[in-house]
Amino acid sequence: MNFNVNSLFLYVVAICVIIFVLAQSFFFLVRSYRRGKELGISTAKLRKTIVSTAVFTIAPAVSILIGIVTLSKFLGIPLPWIRMSVIGAITYELPAATSTANALGISLSETITDPKTYSAIAWVMTLGILPSIILPPILMKKIQGGMIKIKNKDSKWGDMFLTSMFLGMISAFLGMVFADVRSGLAGWIPIFVLLVSAAIMAVCGLLIKKCKMQWLETYALAISMVGAMVFAAVITPLIG
Repeated sequence: MNFNVNSLFLYVVAICVIIFVLAQSFFFLVRSYRRGKELGISTAKLRKTIVSTAVFTIAPAVSILIGIVTLSKFLGIPLPWIRMSVIGAITYELPAATSTANALGISLSETITDPKTYSAIAWVMTLGILPSIILPPILMKKIQGGMIKIKNKDSKWGDMFLTSMFLGMISAFLGMVFADVRSGLAGWIPIFVLLVSAAIMAVCGLLIKKCKMQWLETYALAISMVGAMVFAAVITPLIG
């Protein structure tokens, strides 16, 4: 029996996982709404929060879709569908799959037909993400307590510390942005996309500050992400 990355069994597993994720989301949505009503929050404010949050998920959803399309080229649709729907981070999933394939000497330009290779990539992608699932519940309380103590002693230093942590997290992915700058103009595509995203965010900031468009505060990040994705989709075929 030939191995198929798009087999019916894998699709059934993917659909079951997606149903579980949707049920979990709906459960917490209902609980949060009821809790908001108990706290005396108006229905209009709750609905506005739900709508703004739903709109904010559009940009991440587009990036997840792009991630599924990218990974499906060699892993099929079910596994990337499961991975991106639950984890949702192409910045982790693609490097994990690529590094495993390179270690096995497998090309990612063709669909995987070897079940052992497929299994190895799936295990690496799964085991590599486990610390981020296990450690937060164990360490989060201590980390938050330490951060609150720092902020209580000196609010400015606390803000600087939080900003530094955020920038450090972002810097971890800069290696992927600058990795191929020596390969020619095509290697600069990630940098161009980064600059366009920053420019869109700057324009949103100016509109919020100068034109008093406060509603943009909720959607600025989503707009910059979608704008950068559209730019990447246009410029990549032209340069690459």
